[in-house]
Amino acid sequence: MAESTYAFRKLIAPITPEQFYAEHWERKPLVIRREQRDYYADLLSLRAFDHVITTQALMHPQCFIANAARQVDASEYTFPNNSVDSARLYQQFADGGTIVFNQLEGFIPPLADLCRSLERDISTRFQCNIYCTPSNAQGFPTHYDSHDVFILQIHGTKHWILYNTPVELPFKGQPFRRDETPKGEVTAEFDLHPGDMLYLPRGVMHDAQTREGETLHITLGALATSWTELLLEAVAKVALGDADFRRSLPVGYAQTEFDRARSREFFQSLMKRVAERVDFDAAMDHFADDLVSTRHALLEGQMEQILRLPKLSVKDRAGARPNLVYRWRIRDGQFIVSCYGAEMRLPEHAAEPARFALETPDFVIEDLPGDLDDAGKLVLVRRLVREGMVRVHA
Repeated sequence: MAESTYAFRKLIAPITPEQFYAEHWERKPLVIRREQRDYYADLLSLRAFDHVITTQALMHPQCFIANAARQVDASEYTFPNNSVDSARLYQQFADGGTIVFNQLEGFIPPLADLCRSLERDISTRFQCNIYCTPSNAQGFPTHYDSHDVFILQIHGTKHWILYNTPVELPFKGQPFRRDETPKGEVTAEFDLHPGDMLYLPRGVMHDAQTREGETLHITLGALATSWTELLLEAVAKVALGDADFRRSLPVGYAQTEFDRARSREFFQSLMKRVAERVDFDAAMDHFADDLVSTRHALLEGQMEQILRLPKLSVKDRAGARPNLVYRWRIRDGQFIVSCYGAEMRLPEHAAEPARFALETPDFVIEDLPGDLDDAGKLVLVRRLVREGMVRVHA
């Protein structure tokens, strides 16, 4: 696939993706200190965050106040229809509350670009939540998250404390019960400055607070799909073709005197059938197709692209749109590309130049490989531009 405009490699530099996956992903925290205050400046600023807060029609709970010192009711900064009153929101901020904005990528294009880059590279959904905390304050008590997070420090300095991991790799949505979960021993304590990054696997207990001055950081949440979900999907596909899996449990199974011997044998026979019939590739395809089909189009400048198509020539330069998430296959003499929740079908003889166009960030149209003549190359590129997969360069 084409190189993204904000690649995962840049996010975690100087650590390489290969080293990160081998040593840290779902294993242990990673702190990167850069002493480059503007390293993430192209993603977000305090001014840009304030612009969204004060100019957009925001709703609770997408935007809310968190304060570890006391429970803040939404009515203290929202109207009866749950819309956010930015004046009272900032009053809560002045009184020690952290402003939390979930999924800010829907408002800030560079953040949407960043999330899509990570989704493309890691094959995992990402969301971008923002935390703005005033001086000498803490938004949340000690807790763990049920998804891995990458924390990018944008403004100010925040003090972090990491503790034990009471639940290794908790499920998405697995409830965190503070009264039942001791935070354990301190395992690390440090400050994050602008340009620094922290990666936390899910399940690591942590807390963070400001000291002098307000802070702003981005939290990128990785909403991963687990092997358990794959197994459940695979078993469900087997059950669709075998009525025994859909039978109800035996009559009286909840009674104390119920004899489970025959039920145990039946259960074991079902498990044997699962092992014999389960289709790993079909289950993997289900989740791959679901991820690809739900990545909506990010097509800044598409109007200009469409208007340029009538005068397109084979001397023009074009290239794959960055962060393009797609899958392709050849079936029944057709080259089929799945992208943006739709399918594009081309004749199989167009597969080589089409793949080149989808994988190459910059090329001259007449240099497309394969057997298409110049007219065919123009037809192909026009189609790819219309579908939002390729763009013509200025």
